[in-house]
Amino acid sequence: MKKAVDTVLAQTCTDFELIVVDDGSTDGTEPLVRAYGDPRIRYVYQNNRGPAGARNRGIAEARGEFVAFLDSDDWWLEEKLKRAADFIREFPDIHVFHTEEVWYRRGRLLPQKDRHRKPDGLVYEKALPLCCISISTAVVRKTVLEEVGGFDETLPACEDYDLWLRVTHRYPVKLIPEALTEKEGGRPDELSVRVWGLDRFRIRALAKMLESGVCSRRSYAATFRELEKKCRIFAQGAEKRGRTEEAAEYLNLIKRYVR
Repeated sequence: MKKAVDTVLAQTCTDFELIVVDDGSTDGTEPLVRAYGDPRIRYVYQNNRGPAGARNRGIAEARGEFVAFLDSDDWWLEEKLKRAADFIREFPDIHVFHTEEVWYRRGRLLPQKDRHRKPDGLVYEKALPLCCISISTAVVRKTVLEEVGGFDETLPACEDYDLWLRVTHRYPVKLIPEALTEKEGGRPDELSVRVWGLDRFRIRALAKMLESGVCSRRSYAATFRELEKKCRIFAQGAEKRGRTEEAAEYLNLIKRYVR
């Protein structure tokens, strides 16, 4: 976490507040943060609510017009906030921004695949297959996050995927075409590395969109196609693991949303 905090304090744009949400940690976060003695840092403690709950607390505490997220194991380049501010001024009608990013694995540059290409504009359909906006690259107007209801705290994973579906269905996105965020990928403690079947949480997010009543005919059809695809893949994986009832449950879920 110290590296993440250091990269925020090193920003060339100095007009910010840094809200550190301690989500029930036991690793000495509080003394580490308070040792900085920087008045721009606000330390907030809460009993563990998970990533969604921690981010929602940060949004609620934020006093600024825009919110930028930074996970504790990611970091920003020193121009991140300045370039975001530049784009906010240049595109006053846009409320959702994100940047390119660079991934590392064990200190080595990790090439990104075409499917990880960052989208720009009306990107809802591009957000359906996978999380197309990395949380630590995002800068979002606070009222947008409040309008869509923030992060879903019932989701133990893929809460960012769920959020971006709700956001991109309503709002266009502007890509800042510069790699201003860096992260260490493929760590053994990452949820995506440790847990099988993360698509079940993405399926829940897709089902929520289908049930929301906000989808046009086109966006409903695109959402349903992705739900059907993910359900079939998940059911196949469940069958291989001997989870026959679970496989049947996801195949039946497809029928519920047929129009």
